[in-house]
Amino acid sequence: QEHFVESGGGLVHPGESLRLSCATTASTFSQYSMAWYRQAPGKQRELVAAILSATGTKYGDFVKGRFTISRDYSKNSLYLQMNRLAPEDTAVYYCNTHSQMYSWGQGTQVTVSS
Repeated sequence: QEHFVESGGGLVHPGESLRLSCATTASTFSQYSMAWYRQAPGKQRELVAAILSATGTKYGDFVKGRFTISRDYSKNSLYLQMNRLAPEDTAVYYCNTHSQMYSWGQGTQVTVSS
């Protein structure tokens, strides 16, 4: 059984938006800082955004104000609102704790193409 279940990806045109969701267990969600990561073909997995228990949020430099990370404790869910998507955002997106404590789920594919 996967620890994280990501959803919400798809094929969009440049400039469009997507909202990704990640569900996990209540114990994980309540105890840890959470994050979104992505991995494009032939590239290493990289941090997209993190929501930290003590210090708020942080984003990868490439985000440039386009994405917003949020969490809903009532649903044990993490979200990533992605606006003004560009082709270079094409990747598989994963969630995990910020410290990458657990094995990776299947992720959700985001493809941005005209």
